[in-house]
This record gives sequence, C-alpha cells and structure tokens, in this order.
Amino acid sequence: MANVGTGKYTYELMEGWGRLPEGWTLGQTAIVTDSQDRVYLFNRSEHPLIVLDRDGNFLTSWGEGVLTAAHGMFMDADENLYLPVINSHVVLKYSSQGNLLMTLGTWDQPSDTGWSGDYRDTVQRAAGPFHRPSDVALSPEGEIYVSDGYGNARVHKFTADGRLLFSWGAPGKTGPGEFHVPHGVWVHTDGRVFVADRENNRLQIFSPEGEFLTQWTDLARPCDIYIDGDQTVYVVELNALVSILNIEGELLARWPSPTGTGDGDGGHAVWLDSHGDIYVNQNQEGRRLLKYRLRG
Repeated sequence: MANVGTGKYTYELMEGWGRLPEGWTLGQTAIVTDSQDRVYLFNRSEHPLIVLDRDGNFLTSWGEGVLTAAHGMFMDADENLYLPVINSHVVLKYSSQGNLLMTLGTWDQPSDTGWSGDYRDTVQRAAGPFHRPSDVALSPEGEIYVSDGYGNARVHKFTADGRLLFSWGAPGKTGPGEFHVPHGVWVHTDGRVFVADRENNRLQIFSPEGEFLTQWTDLARPCDIYIDGDQTVYVVELNALVSILNIEGELLARWPSPTGTGDGDGGHAVWLDSHGDIYVNQNQEGRRLLKYRLRG
C-alpha cells in the first residue's frame, strides 16, 4: 500500500476500506468519528446515515426518507450530530441513535439571495438562514456556526439552543468577509472561526464575533477543515486532496488524489479518529471514501 505525506505526517492509504451491505452505494459523503472510533457517514443515497466500525465493517443505518440531501456534519462532545440537509435549507440536530433533537431553519423555504442555482455564480445579495447550508461547527461553549453555503454568502452564529445571534459575510471574490461558496467551517479551541471559502481558493479566519483576522491562500478550492488537539489543521481541497498545516498556516504535508486529475475530483470532507487516522470523502464516483492510517 502506498505511503503519502512526510515525517510525522506520513500515512498509508488503506485500499478498499469500508464495506457496505450488498447492493448499497455511497453518495457524496460527510464524515465524523465518535469516542469509540465508529465512523458516521452522512451521504446522498437511499441510506443517508451509515455507521461503520474502525475496521470499516457495517454497523447500522438510519434517516431513510428524511435526510434527503447530505452536506457537511459535526459531532459534539455528547456525540450529537449536526446535519445540513442542503436542498431542504435546514440544519438538524440528532442523537447518534437517530432521534431528532432540534431543527434550525424552515423546511423547503430558502432565504432570498437572488442566486442563479449555479455554484460558479456568486449570489446577488447575502441574506439570513438558510439557502443551501453547507457545514456546521460548534464553539467550545456550544455555540453553533453554520456556513451558508451554495445559495448564500454568510456564516450564521446561533446559541446552543438554536437562537440566531448574528450573521456575517457578503458575496464577493477578494475582500475580507466576502464569500463565494463558504463550504466548510471549524471553530478552534481559542474561538477563532475558520471558513473554507471554496471558490475563492482560501481559508478566511475570523474572531468569534465575525471580525476578519487573516486568510490563507495557498489552497485549491478548499472544502472542509479539521483541527486536532495538537493544533494541526487538516484541509481537503476539491482540486487537490489533503493539505496539512500548523496553526499559523505553514504547510507541513500535502498529497494529491490517488486516482484523479486534481480537477474537481479531490477531497470534499475530512475527519480524524483518536488514532490520528484520516478519513476523506473523495469527490469521485466509485471512490467516495478514503482512509489514511497514520504511520509517522
């Protein structure tokens, strides 16, 4: 099996990892792992919430007929799941057993942003929650941040019980706080908010109040972010695959897609387990899920 990365950040690609029941397919996928290293896949298929063990064996599934359009996912310290149902314009909070706990937004009622429906076009105006929300993250205090997303150009901040506090962002290509597909969001332990501004090829970093702090630009359509306990930042990119950086934005390791051209078939979602192994959703039919085992 091929190794990738360098030094401490060397990994082995686990070929063929992940086994589903016969006849099942895995669609576009978001990924989290729990305290037992079970792997949760929120995906666009007839079986939208699939759970595997660390070895890739199928455990269970739920959400059929309800979770109809997966995009992004977050698991909190109590192992509750936050799931953007992108085409229904809501974010749902579930227990890890599949019990609905909270709904943010109104089903099938997008906010008015004048968006054309093509991700290559910026929205005409920013608006409130939601128009095709893309990802969720929680602060250490339990506040909820939602990147919104394909049909909007904003980040929304909610209280832990779902009350909207404020939003920030505007459509644009270069300015601080301008977004073109804010695709992924992560809140660091110090409260800083990292946003994957995908079509602008950058991460933007904000204070908890939405004040622009800085940006990282050496990225190829970044989609998702994970920051581990050592303050190492893992970014997956649609036109690449994985970039690993320190908390100051300095590159530590990088590798491309194992099967693609690097033009839209790279990484779409990322999460790590307690062993430091990396799980990546590859944006390519027939190659949706990659696991990289830490060797360094």
